[in-house]
Amino acid sequence: MIHTTVGQIGHFFVILSFVTSLMATAAYLRISLAGNDLLQNKRELTQWRWLARGSFYVHGLTILGIVGSLFYIIFNHYYEYHYAWSYSSRALPAEYVLSSFWHGQEGSFLLWLFWNAVLGVILIQTNRDDRTNGTRQWEAPMMTVFALVQAFLASMILGVVFGDTFKIGSSPFLLLREAMPDAPIFTSNPNYIPEDGKGMNPLLQNYWMVIHPPTLFLGYATTLIPFAFCIAGLWKNESKEWIRPALPWALFSAMVLGVGILMGGYWAYETLNFGGYWNWDPVENSVLVPWMVLVAGIHAMLIAKKSSTGLKTAIILSVSCFLLILYSTFLTRSGILGNSSVHSFTDLGLSGQLLIYMLAFMAIAIVLISVKWKLIEKDEEETSVYSKEFWLFIGAVVLCLAGFQILNTTSFPVYNKIGEAFGFNPNIAMPADQVAHFNKFQVWFFAVIAVLTGIGQYVWWRKTAKNNLNALITPAVISLLISGGLIAYGNITKPAFMALLTTSVFAVVANSSILFGVVRGNYKLSGGAVTHIGAALMLIGVLFSSGYSKIVSINNTGLLISKSEDFTKNDNKENKENVILWLNQPQKMSGYLLTYRGQRIEIRGVPDYVPRNWVEPLLGASPEFSYHGIALRDIEQKGKLYHKKGDTVALHPENTYYEVEYREPGGKVFTLFPRGQINEQMGAGGFLPSPDIRRMPEKDLYTYVATVPDPSSEGTWSPAETYRIAPRDTFFVNDYVAVFDNIEQTREVDGTPLGPNDAAVKAVVRVLDKEREYVLKPAFIIKDRMVGRKSETNEELGLRLQLDEIDPRTGLFTFTANTTQRDYIVMKAKEMPLINLLWIGTFVLVIGFTMAAIRRYREFTKMRDKDKKKPPVVVKQPSVNRI
Repeated sequence: MIHTTVGQIGHFFVILSFVTSLMATAAYLRISLAGNDLLQNKRELTQWRWLARGSFYVHGLTILGIVGSLFYIIFNHYYEYHYAWSYSSRALPAEYVLSSFWHGQEGSFLLWLFWNAVLGVILIQTNRDDRTNGTRQWEAPMMTVFALVQAFLASMILGVVFGDTFKIGSSPFLLLREAMPDAPIFTSNPNYIPEDGKGMNPLLQNYWMVIHPPTLFLGYATTLIPFAFCIAGLWKNESKEWIRPALPWALFSAMVLGVGILMGGYWAYETLNFGGYWNWDPVENSVLVPWMVLVAGIHAMLIAKKSSTGLKTAIILSVSCFLLILYSTFLTRSGILGNSSVHSFTDLGLSGQLLIYMLAFMAIAIVLISVKWKLIEKDEEETSVYSKEFWLFIGAVVLCLAGFQILNTTSFPVYNKIGEAFGFNPNIAMPADQVAHFNKFQVWFFAVIAVLTGIGQYVWWRKTAKNNLNALITPAVISLLISGGLIAYGNITKPAFMALLTTSVFAVVANSSILFGVVRGNYKLSGGAVTHIGAALMLIGVLFSSGYSKIVSINNTGLLISKSEDFTKNDNKENKENVILWLNQPQKMSGYLLTYRGQRIEIRGVPDYVPRNWVEPLLGASPEFSYHGIALRDIEQKGKLYHKKGDTVALHPENTYYEVEYREPGGKVFTLFPRGQINEQMGAGGFLPSPDIRRMPEKDLYTYVATVPDPSSEGTWSPAETYRIAPRDTFFVNDYVAVFDNIEQTREVDGTPLGPNDAAVKAVVRVLDKEREYVLKPAFIIKDRMVGRKSETNEELGLRLQLDEIDPRTGLFTFTANTTQRDYIVMKAKEMPLINLLWIGTFVLVIGFTMAAIRRYREFTKMRDKDKKKPPVVVKQPSVNRI
């Protein structure tokens, strides 16, 4: 049965959310444009406020209704809906079923809508306009902008089609038969419902997928707040006053968006196999640039109190940050980056709508800024080089220049599309080595930024007098001594890296000195210094972990592991930086002794991985048992029995873990489990490697499997070879020397006892490898007057041996042997020095932003409450001529 009701309810809520956001926009606009007639009519003004707030509150409730409807569809596995079928499956654990909600474009827009609705309610409560006394009022103009943005976002999931071509939004409540009307199955069976969904992209099956997108979209949503306050301030000719309520939100936004970006970096570090946390991917860049502009805008807001230059800069950057978020959305979801980014969404036909969305707000902002520009007060005198405003402004400029360089290169595909639209093809190609391209510029930009964070804090707290920067000499000398030691210790030779390290150390030393002094006075004022220290620690962590990572899996055999292009390009780079490990064959690597111990799988409810051959998967089973298997032995760990032999167990079918044992020179042993995922969505072969990481205080050991035997060829055995030999004979099988030692009687085969009239023997065959020998014992059985044979397989040797015949007359025994591909992995390992400084710096950065945001919010509420206590302004009644 097709469950249409919940989809219809969800779609109704979508339409209602769009309508109520438009109603809230119109009502708040009416209040914002109110003249004396409305201001004097208190009852009518109150009614408009009730309509505006009520519409937005109802809008928030409709968003909850949409969210609830979609969750209900996903969690109940209603695969008649295209969204649920596309992004979830019965095999997914509960946390990934949750994250499949925002897997697709419609779900991510809905997540954005949700956060905007929550923030809008908070802003209404903290900026209520309940008086007509002439006090500064932000609710109506600011919420006009806010509600209009919600209307645009709601239109992205509206899913309304006019005719055959004109489409507004893409609905998450579209039925599968509506999304795929030409599919043959719906011609024969219109009510067809798939038994299971396609599942989640294996790249996204990571716990960071559960928390990273909500955090990132909260960051997206918060960038709207400074933009809305800025537009409201310009609109109401409060060109400077908007900064006070906007600044704490800008700081909060910088913290949340920065954390979201770094969560994405950590997710890439734990999941992707490019060997790091940042690959300068275009989608990553498109989110980083707004954050850099936002941080520059925060510094401009701090300048604006005393400088019109800072005020104008703050206006431009606050507007630009939000517009860049829209631009990032357009890049990510229009499909324009499809050939240059692994993160890009496919185009759902919304690129035109996204472009209109972005251009509409760009036009509103540009027109308003142009009209109000001359009304912004001017400075009476030029800013001194020794003033704090000057150094903050220079820092903001450098941040913007760094962001522009990233944005310019990232926009190459856009330039090509624009050229094609005008009839020519620029054909601007992305850099072949994007990491080297961006690092070449960004290292120097951030070296300058690091210096400015130190100098700026000294000037800000007036530790330097005019024409005298002597106070900076001590931290500069200390920084040179520390960085000199680090340069020598790390054997740093590149001038750019030397500069970045020295300036970052200076930033830590200078800001720590300021922090010590400020904390002794009032710790609440130390948010800026803490934030700068965190940023500097991050830069040092990035420098060492990325610039001086060390490949430890060096192939010293001189043999090519693979002749594929991926391994032979760049002068056989991957052939030189990977090692091949055969099952249970120890191999030395950079001071470690490595042993590949075999494939492991996950059983739900069992804490540790288990050998793959402990479970027989159920193939072709019904949907409720399609991701299960039969235990071939008792599943026991640490003395606890989880499943008995023969039990049906639930599996994570896409993940295979490869157990790699590391033995250090001192004898200490630890084990890593790099993962391989088998999924048809990943193209030919369907193999996607993910790393495992050994975390140590001074470094990380990063390990991933590059290549494994083709899973489709598993179980393919060579034709049998026959051997007729006597005990004590030696023979050769699969390039190994084998010795048939003797025959031993047994009364039990595979745990099955034999009867009094039954008989069985086992042949003892030793197979000699380079470093060890293996014993195989194939059995010959006579049970109930029937002859049976039980072969024995050794996966490490890729050998299966069977005792076929016993000739009592000649004393000869006939064996058959089959060989197959031995199990192996091709593995890459690298050391990431001082990477913990990056994560520690992130934590410190978050603390600093939080402290600064709390301080500025308290300043805002203090002034807001003071404003409310002002006596009301008497509005003069117009004179009336009486006849």
